[in-house]
Amino acid sequence: MAATGARLGFIDQLRTVLTVLVIAHHTAITYGGSGGWFYREVTDGGAPFSLLLTLFCSVNQAFFMGMFFLLAGYFTPPALAAKGLRRFVADRLLRLGLPLLVFGFVLGPLTVALAGTQQGRAFWPRWWQLMSEGRFIIGPLWFAWALLLFSAGWLVWRRVRPDSPPAAPTPLPSDRAWLLAALGVGAAALAIRQWVPVGENRIGLQIGYFASYVFLFVLGTVAWHSHWLERMDRAQARRWGRVALYTVPLLVATAAATGALAGREVNFSGGLGLAAVVYAFWEPFVAWGVIARLLVGWRDRPGPPNPRWAGWNAQAYGAFILHAPVITGLAVALAGWGAPPALKFGLVLAAGTVLSFSLAGWLKRLPGAGRVL
Repeated sequence: MAATGARLGFIDQLRTVLTVLVIAHHTAITYGGSGGWFYREVTDGGAPFSLLLTLFCSVNQAFFMGMFFLLAGYFTPPALAAKGLRRFVADRLLRLGLPLLVFGFVLGPLTVALAGTQQGRAFWPRWWQLMSEGRFIIGPLWFAWALLLFSAGWLVWRRVRPDSPPAAPTPLPSDRAWLLAALGVGAAALAIRQWVPVGENRIGLQIGYFASYVFLFVLGTVAWHSHWLERMDRAQARRWGRVALYTVPLLVATAAATGALAGREVNFSGGLGLAAVVYAFWEPFVAWGVIARLLVGWRDRPGPPNPRWAGWNAQAYGAFILHAPVITGLAVALAGWGAPPALKFGLVLAAGTVLSFSLAGWLKRLPGAGRVL
């Protein structure tokens, strides 16, 4: 998420849209979707609205964080070229490392303390206890930690293999290359999940998802020199959008065939069962199509951009950092209200998005905050 020099407007807007999807994803988990989060009010995964939210979370998970890594990788080579090694490293440590530490030692414990009030724990003593113990709670800032590792790995690779931009833009990858990439990422994900299933954290990261994350980050660094994202073919994006559309129901069909929709416990996270195999290959086929359609759709939107986007884009990173305590606090505040989960989901999503972006805008006005956010 760290900014670089020259920036493409439609990509900035996509980063903002992805940030809203992050907020929606975690709000969905709060109200019945699958996944881990600080506070879950609805735990009945078999309820109709919970199943709908689980499908949303599954599709979202397939592409949204991978797309963040793709965009981050895309702007890594020009950032290094413009800033030089020392300034590039300092910038990454400031814009990724500092928020990681602040969330881990302050905002993460704050969010845990907010969620704990629903189990009868007093908020202030619990927050103080967690901070005084030096408890580090990474939460959604795992992304910053992963991007620091990816950036370090890329710098080592560039040290071994210096960058040599092509003399002319290279052709866009063919459909065959997209297909082979999806199969390769699916196979890598399945292999990784034999040792680290989805849902298990290692060094603060869900390694089970990292086959696509690593691939998309590396793809971004390769794509920059030939400007593949700006040049993406609309017809090819439509083809892969249809592939994604046709692929999505396969996960639902697999869940039905294995009894998951009827409440039977089915392992999608690891192993070599049907559900785990389908899920591993399902993700990249959905991801490639959704990412392609978003890139082309936002790039080719008619008319001048809304001037409000500039403000939203500037607040997106701060909103990403702040949204966990915001939506957790809102959900806890509404816990005693007997409204349907669907209504609560909509209210917390809307209010949480507005409040997260507003707080980020206020925070950016503090002295020095703009260098980080």
